[in-house]
Amino acid sequence: MDQLIEFASNNLILSGLWAALVIMLIYSFIAPAISGTKRVDNHQATQLINKEDAIVLDIRAQKDFKAGHIIGSRQLKPEEIREGNFSKLEKDKDKPIIVVCAMGNTAAGTANKMAKQGFTNVNVLSGGINAWQGASLPLNK
Repeated sequence: MDQLIEFASNNLILSGLWAALVIMLIYSFIAPAISGTKRVDNHQATQLINKEDAIVLDIRAQKDFKAGHIIGSRQLKPEEIREGNFSKLEKDKDKPIIVVCAMGNTAAGTANKMAKQGFTNVNVLSGGINAWQGASLPLNK
């Protein structure tokens, strides 16, 4: 134990980086649990769409949306997302909503904004449209 303390005091930068990595690792496991949103895989998303009539919200750019999107999905423009303008979905606040982006990273921020505005069942498609396509699931063009 004394050697560990001596090493840490002699190598402050290295010790600080190690501590930061440990904190980030812990946060990556805790953040999804305390978030108002949930990540779903392709199978869970399909179940939500078929059994609970979930709304699929595609937040990719218009050209990407037109190139291929999940059947029945709606699109929000980037400026609407930046402004937090989800008025198009106001009547569907209690329905399951699946937010989709290209790889699943951008959708998390949008889903958190929606949860803060009172949407009760917001989900993020893990892996985004790329995972959907990779699983050979249907796209509408």
